[in-house]
Amino acid sequence: MPYQAKPKDKKAYGAKLIKLIQEHKTIMLISVDNVGSNQIQQVRIKLRNQAEIMMGKNTTIRKVLRDFIAKNPEHPVAGLLEHINGNIGFVFTNGDIAKIREVIVSNQVPAPARVGSMAPADVYVEPGPTGCDPGQTSWFQALNIPTKINKGQIEMIARVHLIKLGDKVGESEAALLDKLNIRPFSYSIKAVTVYQEGDIFSADVLDITEDDMQRKFIEGARTVAALGMMLNYPTKAQVTHGLNNALKALISISMGTDFKFPKAQEFEDFLANPANFVAAPAAGGAAAAVVEEEE
Repeated sequence: MPYQAKPKDKKAYGAKLIKLIQEHKTIMLISVDNVGSNQIQQVRIKLRNQAEIMMGKNTTIRKVLRDFIAKNPEHPVAGLLEHINGNIGFVFTNGDIAKIREVIVSNQVPAPARVGSMAPADVYVEPGPTGCDPGQTSWFQALNIPTKINKGQIEMIARVHLIKLGDKVGESEAALLDKLNIRPFSYSIKAVTVYQEGDIFSADVLDITEDDMQRKFIEGARTVAALGMMLNYPTKAQVTHGLNNALKALISISMGTDFKFPKAQEFEDFLANPANFVAAPAAGGAAAAVVEEEE
């Protein structure tokens, strides 16, 4: 008979969940699909004194949050309700959420290919001895795997793309990988959504670095400057370009008229000296010319 949580257990769980929400400025929702309790415990140990992981049934979590929101209708945690789906849990922290996330997702555990599961990656089997006796040749033929008999065992003679990304794992593929002692997949806790001081956003945002933000800002400033110049609408982003264009226009006018000013005079002096337009000879060419004269 499955374990039924007692009302007092649910009440204690709800009290702890609300306490953690109130004490922490950042909450990260995590997905624990294909992740075992031992792996979660390993992550808990790594995050000790930095963050706290809390799991629970979705129905209980929703009930606790709804009761809390009913008493605190303006609390922004209400936005988390729509994200309570699937096999999820909470990570509470007041520290650097990006570093916490890195610790969580870096804990990966190799796993066998389970029949009926969706392949999270392509699976290749390299050529070589399989340890299977020659009586199992027909089994490899059914999987379209080229083999030969070598030293009393079946040997694969070519690299085989056994399972494609997104395909369901079949019984034959899972059995072959098991025989070859291959654990092709690795699973980790996945960061899904982040709640931070009232804002809710995808955990993918944590991948954005300061360099990325700086590059995007510069690209945006360039776009604003280009639009301003095209529409002849002054903006702060185009001030430098506007001043440069104005200076070029004044220099052009100065060189074609009697109107002179110091900056334009520098260009006129440069153009008035023919030596500025003589191309410097290549070093090799000059040396060759000297040798010819000597001969």
